Order: sequence, then structure tokens, then C-alpha cells
Amino acid sequence: MKYKISWLVGKVLALLYIVAAVLLFTVLVRTNMVPVLYLGIIGAVMAILAVLVIWLTWNGRHKIRYAVGVLLALLFAGLYAVGFFYVNRTLEAADRITTVNTEVTEMGVYVKADNTDDFSQEAGRYSYGILSSLDRENTDDAVAQLNEELGISISPVEYDSLPSLIDALLNGETNAVVLNSAYLDVLEEMAGYEDIRSQIKEATITQVKTEIPQAAAETEKADTGTQTGSQSVFTLYISGVDSRSSELVSKSRSDVNILAVVNADTRQVVLISTPRDYYVPLSISGGVPDKLTHAGIYGVQVSMDTLAMLYGIDIDYYFRVNFTGFEKIIDALGGITVVSDYTFDSKNEAGYHFDQGENYMDGAAALAFCRERYSFATGDNQRGKNQLAVIRGVLNKCLSTDMLLNYTQVLAAVEDSFETSVPYDVLSSLVRSQLGSGGSWNIVSYSVTGTGDSQVPYSMSQSVYVMIPDESTVATAKELIQTVLDGGTVTEP
Repeated sequence: MKYKISWLVGKVLALLYIVAAVLLFTVLVRTNMVPVLYLGIIGAVMAILAVLVIWLTWNGRHKIRYAVGVLLALLFAGLYAVGFFYVNRTLEAADRITTVNTEVTEMGVYVKADNTDDFSQEAGRYSYGILSSLDRENTDDAVAQLNEELGISISPVEYDSLPSLIDALLNGETNAVVLNSAYLDVLEEMAGYEDIRSQIKEATITQVKTEIPQAAAETEKADTGTQTGSQSVFTLYISGVDSRSSELVSKSRSDVNILAVVNADTRQVVLISTPRDYYVPLSISGGVPDKLTHAGIYGVQVSMDTLAMLYGIDIDYYFRVNFTGFEKIIDALGGITVVSDYTFDSKNEAGYHFDQGENYMDGAAALAFCRERYSFATGDNQRGKNQLAVIRGVLNKCLSTDMLLNYTQVLAAVEDSFETSVPYDVLSSLVRSQLGSGGSWNIVSYSVTGTGDSQVPYSMSQSVYVMIPDESTVATAKELIQTVLDGGTVTEP
């Protein structure tokens, strides 16, 4: 009887091993990231161990052999289960960040800060103001939603600029205004409206959802003739959104604008940083210049098309990160090491000091480092370099053992902070290629620059600070981009 029980336990453990091995092998195949050769080796090792476990546990009379078999079955079944959990968790995260195909425009109804009315009761008796042309499509959709949701009929008065619209509200010409919430950031840049958020409040908000085009948008595009978008050579727009919204998909100004041009065949990458205040025509502005950061208000595709026009290249994909959420990722990693070009104290957010050279930063410090520009003579130019330095710090930490120790926490933060249009098969192809052939990557960073000026941008109605592009630096960026696309080796300019 004793040996029969041992025999039965041995068979159960062997079956447990086989089930765990099959589950892990199946999920590894599903990732499409592991080279066929490696899959063959893994499968062969699993099969050999399965035969060994079955043989060792077949006869309980051989106590030492049986004990070794039980130990191996439990050990490897446990390892396979852990491996299955981590790989499957990675697949879930990758699926989540690569399947976002809509953007949300948050349209608010704003009233004066001292308004004490119950909006749901008074909405039908209010007079409303809207912008006559800027963001008109979203405004009309929002008005239609409000009419339906509240059972009212809004007949808004049109105003030709942000200041005139807000002035009408503050002066009592209208009881409420319907406005894209992202424009509040734009208003705060204007003289006389720096504290606008303290003078008005949100009565209600509605969301207008639009699909993000998977192909080139029907906007003004650069006709370059350069073919990218393959699994090995592509151009990626990295957008850093510093949004107050909890939703990454909300349209917002893009404070970080980086082009990553990747050639996986030659292991070359060039990162081109463009200042947020760069004064360039947007793809929707009919040739009227605006700050690059304002392109994000009209959607990620407009930002992509605007940069495509600037650099004369098609941009294949986007990768968007919420820098407030980025703080969570850095904390989940246990902090990062960032190299600073200067010693300075943060002026944007008090209490942070950074030394020239290496600095260990938690998420809050890294975010302050990314945001700072007033401490530098070159302002926004240096901020772009600092943002690249933080990205490098995160990448370096992700390649360390700390990433493994905090893997699930990092994945949870990534899901809430990242989204990308890069297809999963492109991501898996890159990983599979790297695992199969190895090799280091040559990554070169470059920031275009310009000179400060005061101009009236497309999205505004008064003069504000802008940066006039230095065309020589734009030309250098174009050369670096073309070198990578042509299969050459890039070096620091």
C-alpha cells in the first residue's frame, strides 16, 4: 500500500511537471519573441527533464531516486509556473499599451468661480459662449452631447479668440463657456490670464472620443519618398504629455517631442529632440506657425505630421508617455541615476538640488529635473537634453537586475503611463532579433535649437515666447536621420 501511494504521488508530480512545462512553452511561443532555435532547445530540455522525472518517480521502492525525482518535479514545476506568470503578465501589458486606438478630448463647461448654482438645474437657462473656429468640431460634438444628456437646447454665442471668450464669461456677458480643457494651459501662457484657474471652475465635463488613424492622416504631409515602417527600419515619435488628466488618451500639450529613428539591421538609433516652443507651421494651420507643444491639443497625429513636415520624413508610429505616470515607473524601479550637465536648484518645483555629473533620483526628483528650464541660459534647449538624460537613466535601470526584482510593479506603472501604435509584431520582431543575434546598439542623441522671440501663434491671440528654429541644426538632424535610414553609422555631431 505504501509503495502504491508513492507510485501515485510520483505520477501526479510528473503530470504536474508536464502541465507546467506545456503552459510555459505555449506562452513562450505566443510571445513570438523567442527565436526558433531557442524554442527548440527549451523544448528539448523540457522533454528530457520530463522523461527523467517520470523515470525517477516511477518506482517508489528506490527511495533516493524517487526523492530526487520528486524534488526535480517540484522545483521545475515551480520555476515553470513563475516563468508562465511573468511571461503572461508581459503579454497582457504589451497588449494593453499597443491596442489603444482612440483619443479623448475633454470638453468642459466652465462658469465663474463664485457661481453657486446647481448646474444640472440651471443649465437650460444659461447663456453659453464657444470659440468660433478653434477646435470647432470637438466643440460642436460637445454641445450636442450636452443637449442630449441634460435635455436642453444650447444656442451658443461665438467668440473669435480665447481671451474674448473668457472675458465674456468673467464680465457676465455669458453664464458659461464650452471649452477644450487643454486650452486652459494655453491661457495660462498669456499675460493677464496666468491665474485663470482660480477665476473659473468646471461645472461639468464631457468627453469627445475620436479614432487615431493607423495610416497617415488627411493633413498636410511631407512628401519625402523615403520608405520606412518595416519591422527593421522605422521612425517613432515619442511624446511626453504632462497632463493633469488621469487619462493618457486625453489630448494635451506635448512637452516632450522626440523622434527615434531605428535601423535594427545596423543596430543604429538616433534620437532627435525638438523644443516644445519651436515655432513651426502645424499640419492643420494652413501654414500659420504655432508652438510645437500646441499640436498635441489637436491630437497625436497632428504632432506627428507637424514633425514630419519639419524634418521631411514620414513618421510611422507614436509612443506616448504621461510624465506624471513616469514618476510611478521610476519609483517602481527603485530610483534611477541621471547625469546632469549642470549644477542647479530647481526653480519650477522648490526643494530639488542637482549636481553636475551623476545624480540618484526618485520619481518626483526626476520629474522636477525633466520640467526645469528657468535655471539654464538655453532654457528649453537644455530641458530637452535633460529629458533625454532621464530616458537614458530609465533604460539603464531597466537593463539591471533591479528590473527583475520589481518587475510586476514596473509593469503595472507602465500600463497606466504608456501607449503606442507600434504593432506587437514589430516589437516582438525586435526582441527576437536581439535575442537571436545579440550585439550592442549605437544610440546617438541630438537636440535642435533656436533663438527666443515673441510672436502670435496659431492657437493664441497675443504675443508670447516662442523659439525660432535654427535651420542649421534642423539640417544636421535631417542628415543624422537619413544616415540611419540609409544603413550608415551615426556619430555625435
